[in-house]
Amino acid sequence: MSLTTAEHRAWAAFFVAHGLMAKRIDKVLAAAGVVSLEVYDVLLHLELAEGRRMRMCELAEAVLLSRSGLTRLADRLEREGLIERHACSKDRRSTHVALTPLGLAERERAWPVYREVIKAEFAGNLEPGDAETVATIFGRLCERLGHRLCVGGSCGDKHD
Repeated sequence: MSLTTAEHRAWAAFFVAHGLMAKRIDKVLAAAGVVSLEVYDVLLHLELAEGRRMRMCELAEAVLLSRSGLTRLADRLEREGLIERHACSKDRRSTHVALTPLGLAERERAWPVYREVIKAEFAGNLEPGDAETVATIFGRLCERLGHRLCVGGSCGDKHD
């Protein structure tokens, strides 16, 4: 089965735009002296989780990192005091990751910068109606791939 020209263009545009946006957001966050996009994602998922804690394996899946990638990142975030790791009381083979007050404060400090770069670089380039169309298309893809988005109603939107 081959791709139509439009399907190929849509994929290429999505793939390149995603990479460019991620680099741009990280550059702006770094210049502002706040946490990176990758760290922000981890802190946000922990903030939205019940009890502000998750199992490492669940967090790795939620933030789209490998377990080893999250372990390396968690080592650094724990040293920086943004998270804490605890043995799971029900399954000693598992580890829980918990958001610390400092981690929450750093996520909250980064949000205004992150929000503004999203507005300027992404939302500011959309025509009326585009945001809803984009959200519908990519929301449907995430759902079909079994990934729950942590924005809006289902996870609680703490970022207005």
